[in-house]
Amino acid sequence: MSRGFVKEGDQEEIPIVPPRADLPNGVTNLVTQIGMDELLAEKRMLIDERDNLDVAHENERRIAFNHINAKLQLLNNRILGAKIVNLKDQPKNQIRFGALVTLKIGAAKKLQKYQIVGVDEADISKGKISFISPIAKILISKKVGDKAILKLAKEDRVFEIMDIVYQ
Repeated sequence: MSRGFVKEGDQEEIPIVPPRADLPNGVTNLVTQIGMDELLAEKRMLIDERDNLDVAHENERRIAFNHINAKLQLLNNRILGAKIVNLKDQPKNQIRFGALVTLKIGAAKKLQKYQIVGVDEADISKGKISFISPIAKILISKKVGDKAILKLAKEDRVFEIMDIVYQ
């Protein structure tokens, strides 16, 4: 039947799902084991939410069901493309994916710690930065004592590597 003969109220709403964290085309979705565990936990939570939908009106239920399925599809694609990096295999004296790096930033007295992680587990409030972020890119391959310079519009920010740990 043509859509022209369907009542306006019967038209299905297309769920709008916000995209996941940006991962450029062709870039492998690197994750730590913790990151993969978080993705799988998110998947279980979405499946539980979908299976236990408590919506009385059938149309609202269908819309909610479709919205969760759309989120699950994006998540499943991210999981399928993920590559777990074993942090025990990383070089201990060099910054690579998964490194927890202690930095002295500029003239600041307080040291900062950041772990280089996958795009889905990146959270600056937890000290986790994405491996595709500008800071991570300038830190990769550096060793303790090295300096990395991030060129900003008005200044150059200098990061001195104080310690590298893989947990």
